[in-house]
Amino acid sequence: MKPKNTEVRADRIITRFTTWIAGLLLLGLIGWGSTLGWRLLQYEETNDAQVEEYINPINAKVGGFIRQVRYRENQAVHAGDTLVVLDNRDYLVPVAEAEAALANAQAQLQVLGSNVQTSERSSQVCQAQIGAARARLAQQQQEYERYHQLLADEAVTAQQFERVQTALAVARSEYEALQNGYASSLSKVSEVQSQRPVLLAEVKRRQAMLQKARLDLSYTVVTAPYSGKMGRLSIQEGQLVQPGAPLAYIVNEEAGKWVTANFKETQLRHMHVGQPVSIETDAYPGQQFHGRIESLAPATGARFALLPPDNATGNFIKVTQRIPVRIQLTDAAPLTARLAAGMNALVTVAK
Repeated sequence: MKPKNTEVRADRIITRFTTWIAGLLLLGLIGWGSTLGWRLLQYEETNDAQVEEYINPINAKVGGFIRQVRYRENQAVHAGDTLVVLDNRDYLVPVAEAEAALANAQAQLQVLGSNVQTSERSSQVCQAQIGAARARLAQQQQEYERYHQLLADEAVTAQQFERVQTALAVARSEYEALQNGYASSLSKVSEVQSQRPVLLAEVKRRQAMLQKARLDLSYTVVTAPYSGKMGRLSIQEGQLVQPGAPLAYIVNEEAGKWVTANFKETQLRHMHVGQPVSIETDAYPGQQFHGRIESLAPATGARFALLPPDNATGNFIKVTQRIPVRIQLTDAAPLTARLAAGMNALVTVAK
C-alpha cells in the first residue's frame, strides 16, 4: 500500500502546483488586460511615426569641372564654409570682357562731356561775334542814313552812296549769318547733350553685365547655406557637373527636428494643437523624449499621394485612414542631437 500512497501524494502535489501556476497566469493575464485596457482608455498611441529633419540638396548654379571637394561624409559644417570649388577659368574671361566694355562706355561718356564743353565754348564765341556784328551793323546803318541825307542834298555822289549801301547789306548779312551760326551751335549742344542718357543707359547695362559675370564667377565656389551636417559624398575631383546638378545633401540643424506621427482617424477625437506628447524611439529604448502637437495635416496621407484613391470608381473598400500629426520636440538640443532623421518612434498622447 505504500507505493500507492506515494503516487497519490505526488499527484496531489502536481495538481496543486499546476493550480497555482494557472492561478498566477490568470492573475497575470487579468493584470495585463487591466493595464492595457486602462492605457487604451487614457492614451492614444501609434508606432507609425518617424523622426524628421530638413534634408536639402546643394545644387550647382553653373557648370564646370570640379577642382576641389572640401567636405567629407557626415561632416559638421557651418554657414559659409566652402564645400566645392569648380574650375573658374571659363568665367574669368567674361569678367574681363565686361570690365573692358564698361571702361569703354565710361570713356565714351567722358568724350561726350568734352564735346559738350567744346560746343558750349563755340556757342559763346558765336555770341561774342554777334555782339561785334551788331555794333558794326548799327554803325553801317547810321552811315547809310547820313549818306542818304547827303545824297538828297547832292553832297555826295551816287557811287559813294551805293558803296555805303553795299557795306550796310554786308554787315546785315554777317549779323544774320552769326545769328544762324549761334542757333546752330545751340542745337549742336542740345544734340550732344541728348546723347548723354543713351550713354548713361549703356554704362548701366555694362555694369549689370559685369555684375552678372562676377556673380557667375562667385558661383564656382559652393558654400554651405546654413549650419548642418553633410550627407553621403557622391562627387569626385575632375568630374564635370551641369547647372542644377546636385553636389551634396545637407541636414539643416538650424531648423530643428520634429516627429511625424500617422494616427488613425479614429484616434484624433481628443487631439489638439499644443497637447503634450511622449516619444520613445527604437534606437534608445527606455529613453523618453517630450514634445507637443504643432499641427494636424489638413488631409489624409492618401490624399497627398501621387495617385490619390477615387472611391467613385466602384472599387471601394473601407480602410481606416491615417492623418499625419507634426510633433515638435521640446527637449534640449543636446538630448535630441542623438536622434537622426528616419528613426522609428512610438508616440503616446494623453486623452
